[in-house]
Amino acid sequence: MRLSRKSDYAIRAVMHFAGLPKGKLASIGEVAKAQSIPREFLAKILKDLTWGGILVSYQGVTGGYRLAKPAKDVSFLDVIEAMDGPISLNLCCEENCECQHFKGCPMKDFWIKEQDHFKKALKKANFAKYRCKGEE
Repeated sequence: MRLSRKSDYAIRAVMHFAGLPKGKLASIGEVAKAQSIPREFLAKILKDLTWGGILVSYQGVTGGYRLAKPAKDVSFLDVIEAMDGPISLNLCCEENCECQHFKGCPMKDFWIKEQDHFKKALKKANFAKYRCKGEE
């Protein structure tokens, strides 16, 4: 499994916001420059993060973005799923699996167990621990 470029950039952006002083906003341009993310792509990512309840946006000349909730309450899983939808390590793990071998598959339980471990690890990793240093 490989993290999409969109999710990678989203995690880097959220790390940036998590490192800001409480209440401080950051603009798309500031985050794009600091994190080396293409500005146009970042604009779409920040829109999705706002739609997903991870960021709050403020319009106007002094506008920008900030985290919608404390950094400790935002997990890597939240960000990845806001970008790419629910994680599924294998077809067997999807709710509506249409694999012809699903019922008797000896690997199904393995994949479901490993997906659960992976998602728990991503849920445990929050942005209070993983944030950009020097932004505070």
